[in-house]
Amino acid sequence: QVQLVESGGGWVQPGGSLRLSCAASGFTFSRAPMSWYRQAPGKERELVATDTGDNTNYADSVKGRFTIYRDNAKNTIYLQMNSLKPEDTAVYYCRALVPVSGVGLRIYWGQGTQVTVSS
Repeated sequence: QVQLVESGGGWVQPGGSLRLSCAASGFTFSRAPMSWYRQAPGKERELVATDTGDNTNYADSVKGRFTIYRDNAKNTIYLQMNSLKPEDTAVYYCRALVPVSGVGLRIYWGQGTQVTVSS
C-alpha cells in the first residue's frame, strides 16, 4: 500500500525558511519521480518542483529559493524553502509517480501540509 506522509509545514515570517518532508512507503522510492505541488485558497494546484532521480526542475516562481532533494536511504523527499514570501502561502502536497506493472505510471498524493507566510 502506497503511503506519502508530509510534515514540516507551519507559520513563518517573510524571509524565513521551512523544510518540508514527505516520507514514502509501499513502492520502490529510488525509481519514482517525486514532486511537490501547492494549492493556495481559490487557486488551482500548481507544480513547485520535481526530482526525477536524474535531475530536478522548478517553477519559475521558486527558482533560486527552493531546493528539492531526496534521501533514498530514508525513502524521503524534501523541499527546502528559503526567502519565503506571503505568496508562497498554500497547502503543499507531495506526489509520487509509481510504475505499476501492466498499467504504467500511477499517481499518488500525500495529505498535504499547510505553509503560512505572514508577518
